[in-house]
Formats: sequence, C-alpha cells, structure tokens
Amino acid sequence: MNDQSPSRSGGRAARRAARAAALPDHLRPVRPGLTGGRYTPLTEDEVLRIHHAALDALETIGLADAPDSGVAYLTGAGAIQGDDGRIRFPRALVEDTLARANRAITLHSRDGKTDLELSGARVHYGTAGAAVHLVDATGREYRESTVQDLHDAARICDVLDNIHFCQRPMVCRDIPDTSESEYNAVYACTAGTTKHVGISFSEPQCVPPAIEMLHMIAGSEEAWRARPFVSNSNCFVVPPMKFATESCQVMEACIKAGMPVLLLSAGMSGATAPSTIAGAIVQAVAECLAGLVYVNAVKPGAPAIFGTWPFGLDLRTGAMSIGSGEQALLTAGCGQMHRFYDLPGGAAAGASDSKLPDMQAGWEQMCSNVVAGLAGVNMVYEAAGMHASLLGFCHESLIMGDDIIGQALRCTRGIEVTDETLALDQMAQVCMGGPGHYLGTEQTLSRMQSDCVYPNMGDRTSPKEWAELDKPDLVSKATARKDQILAARPAAAFDPDLDAAIRDRFNIYLPPY
Repeated sequence: MNDQSPSRSGGRAARRAARAAALPDHLRPVRPGLTGGRYTPLTEDEVLRIHHAALDALETIGLADAPDSGVAYLTGAGAIQGDDGRIRFPRALVEDTLARANRAITLHSRDGKTDLELSGARVHYGTAGAAVHLVDATGREYRESTVQDLHDAARICDVLDNIHFCQRPMVCRDIPDTSESEYNAVYACTAGTTKHVGISFSEPQCVPPAIEMLHMIAGSEEAWRARPFVSNSNCFVVPPMKFATESCQVMEACIKAGMPVLLLSAGMSGATAPSTIAGAIVQAVAECLAGLVYVNAVKPGAPAIFGTWPFGLDLRTGAMSIGSGEQALLTAGCGQMHRFYDLPGGAAAGASDSKLPDMQAGWEQMCSNVVAGLAGVNMVYEAAGMHASLLGFCHESLIMGDDIIGQALRCTRGIEVTDETLALDQMAQVCMGGPGHYLGTEQTLSRMQSDCVYPNMGDRTSPKEWAELDKPDLVSKATARKDQILAARPAAAFDPDLDAAIRDRFNIYLPPY
C-alpha cells in the first residue's frame, strides 16, 4: 500500500495532532506522586537496629535546650526532664506517638489543582533552602539574593511540570528587617505560584504578620485553616541533640495557626552528626521522633513531615559534600526509615557543590535525585537550582533541573510488565512477514508519549543539526526560557483589589504589576 495515500496521511496527521495535545494526567509518563520505594539500601534487620538505636538515644541521651513552653508540652505528654535539663523520651511515649501520628497529609495548593498527597512511597520534587546568593549563570558571578529573585524563582516553579512545590530557596538579602523580610518572602512565593509553598520564620514574632497575610490571601481564617497552602520549614533542632529554642516557639505558633510543619533535622555528618552514614541516620531519626512527640503534644494529629536531612561532609577539608554518593545514601536510608514508620517524610537531594550549572552539577543533581525517587521519599527538597553547597541558587539551573527530575521520575516509575508491554504479538507481526522493525507500528506510536519522557532543554539533535542551529548550549537555552517565563504576567498574581489590600496593610517591596 502507498504510505502517501490520503487515508494513511489523514491517519498519521490525526496521530500527530493527538501526540501534540496534552495527555490526561493518568497517561503522562511522569507526574507528581509516582510510587517509589523499590530501592532499599538497608535490610529489615538494619532498619530495626537504626530504630532501636534512635529509641535508645532518646531514652538515655535526650535533647537539651527546650524552651519553657516546650518543657511543659513534652513533660505533660510523658517526657522526663533530668537534673541536667535534658528532656528524655521513654520508649513507650515514642511508640504511642508513632501509633497516633498522621499516616497521610495533603499539602494544599492555592488553587486546588496541584495538591500533594503525602503517604506511602509517593514521590514529589521541589525547591528548598536559604541560599544567600543568586548565581548569574551567564556572567559566572554570585551576588546577594533579593526578594525579586525569590519571586522570579516562584514564577519559574509555577510553569515547570516536574517541580511539584516551591519551598523558599533564597532569602531576601535586600530587606534588613527580619519580620518584613519573612512576610515579603510569603508574598513573593504565593504571588509567583499557586503550587504549595514552604516558608521559614526566624523568630516567633514573625509568624503573626505572615498568618494575617495568608488569611487575606485565602479569603478568611476559616478558608485558610480548611486548606493551608503554605507550610513551615522548621529547623527545630540544633544538632547534635539540642532543641533550637526560638524555632520551637515558631513551630508552636505555626501549629496553632493551622500550618503544616516540616520537622527538619539537618546534622552534618562528621561535624554535628556521626561521621558514619548509619550513625547520621540514627541521630536524624531520633531528633525527628522527638519533634514528632513535640508536635503531637501541642496538637494531637497536627500535620507534620518527618524531615530527616543529614548532610555529608568532605572530611579532608570540612566542606559540605551535598553532591556526593554518600549524600544520596543518607537520603535513601532516611526514606527507608520514613516508610518503616509509615510517616509522611522528606529529605534533601538534587543539590550540587558546583558553583555553576556545569557537568559536575549535572552528575551530582542526577545521582541523588534518582536515588531519592527510587527510595520513595515523599518530599524531595533542594531538588533543583541549588549550588555551592546550598549557598547559591540559579534560575537557569532550576529550569534545567526540571529535565533532570523528569528522568529521575521515569526511573522512579519503573518497568511495567503486562501482556501488552511484553509485546509478543508485536514481535510476531514484525518478524514474520512484517517490516522487520518497530518504527511506525501502531503500538510504538500509541505508547511513545505515555512511556517516554522527552527533555525540554536537553539536546538530541545530530552534530549537523546542532551546528545548523548555531550550536546552542544548555545554559543559553535555559536563559532564553527564563526570559520568556518572566516576560509574561504571572498566572498566580493576586487579584488587583486583594493586592492593593495587602499593600495597604504590609510594606511590600515588590512593585505591583
């Protein structure tokens, strides 16, 4: 048959049109909440040993420096304050808390379209951090980050399919007042994306203004409490095994305001956590279990994410080694502990020690992002854009990171084995009287979108085509994409009346649209 016949041509055109159309979510090759967990670096016995070691640490070592309010909450729940001031946690208290804790959490989006369901081994990737510099990828320079840079990052997150949430990746270095800086960060992120946002607060007095703003954005306090679309990233401990007094007070205020809390333990292996991978995981687990008791003492069942974030250290120099294989194993081991406890959990992956979006950044970002997905970490923080061991954030790298995460998600999804995918019928048709290849078969064409992830930034052209396109590189392509995104009015921008009301009440540094 002539392949150029009208009937065949029309069929091919129809198939091309179908491939160009957006796939429904259930047919997309990757999407938020894919189930990971097939990679288990720890045996069942090793998981139990880590669990029991964490319980031993809580019962015999405990945590120091709880605020007075925390002492009251924790001792009221059954913890014991020793003569040395340390709070110790009987095993039964921890086990009872684990039995009552939330097994699933919904992190809401502002528009309800990109809610995140945290349970089991469902995987989501996003940003995070407190970088103090913006990386100028084209000028190869660092400068202090601003509220505009943060807003731009949120706007970019809003349009990237594989960035599922936007936890504040930079601090507003151009706003000297702490309270103003932090409520401006809330504004910058929520005005830039409708996806779920994560925010930190330095002091308890910074919480009420931000909550007031969030009530205005939600429409009322009741609407906010029904669907809180911002969570608090809370470093409630100062490793090793000490509470961070002001952060604990922040945590209490956020819980009472209905804000979900990320219990973030970020010890550095070899410095503020044991140098061994197993020991660093034990300490992070112990600290987060203490945090879980704390949260449930303040409000039973309050939404909390088990945020074990131990980081690696280059023991030759004392520099952070967040892009290392050891970091990937720390994250994967923590993910396995989250699944053991059946708790919503988060860990760090996808950050780089490299100063620029270069080959080093690529291998470091891919290594830990893939391992985190395979390990089934619910919330993979720092997954795109972060450089210089968390000191610098890069918009271009965020855009390129969307491609990296797409491939990581495809690995997370794994291999589907069914009668259809085993493809014996295709083999018979192709090999016995067929064309001898699978190019253009109905099965190949029908599954090419649902099975494969195609990069947006990555280049798969031939050398000849690449030369004809004036030899574009990844950074220049990402810069062009960034400029395109930021040239448009953000879809998440507030209604003008709401924006005017917020500006009338708060000192907003970003100019209005």
